[in-house]
Amino acid sequence: MTAMTTPAMASVKMFGKWPMEGITVKDPGLASYITLKPVFVPRTGARYAQQKFYKSKVSIVERLMNKLMVAGHRGKKHTVTSYTMSGKSAQAFRIITQVFDALEQKTKQNPVKVLVEAVENAAPREEIVSIEYGGARYPKAVDCSPQRRVDLVLKYFVQGAMTKSFNNKKTFSEALAEEIANSFSRSPTSHAISKKLELERQAEASR
Repeated sequence: MTAMTTPAMASVKMFGKWPMEGITVKDPGLASYITLKPVFVPRTGARYAQQKFYKSKVSIVERLMNKLMVAGHRGKKHTVTSYTMSGKSAQAFRIITQVFDALEQKTKQNPVKVLVEAVENAAPREEIVSIEYGGARYPKAVDCSPQRRVDLVLKYFVQGAMTKSFNNKKTFSEALAEEIANSFSRSPTSHAISKKLELERQAEASR
């Protein structure tokens, strides 16, 4: 399932390099939440913020760029997980272009297609929540909503890459390209894949 495009739109390439036509989302649950609309620069400036589920209307590449700027807390190390660059869209733009160049060299495929398949492979289907009965807390398995699945996997990409590049000679863009490539190939060395398996294993044990 993919959005319909006119011939003029089909000629638009991401960052002026990579075509968007021919890329489809195979997971029917995520098809409406991974936007592949052709754009030159994936930077809308939150024009969709007044609409319901606005995040799902922006390009999946832009959502990854936004996660670079605010990846979310992990423990209390927010400056580590967000790469100390909150709001610096130009730096996020540069990093993503470097990541896509590296992905193209690694996989010999369109890096936008690689990103979409990596998201599909690593998006968790289940997670757990805590419920309270008589003062005691118990874990309960719940289905993960499609939009949250995409949010979680993008966060895991960025946090996994930052962990591997922190105090390391490997740059953040190299680590992020490696993380996405590992998720694309379903490698267990991927942080996102390992988190998905862990969440689904915990959910299965909590049924």
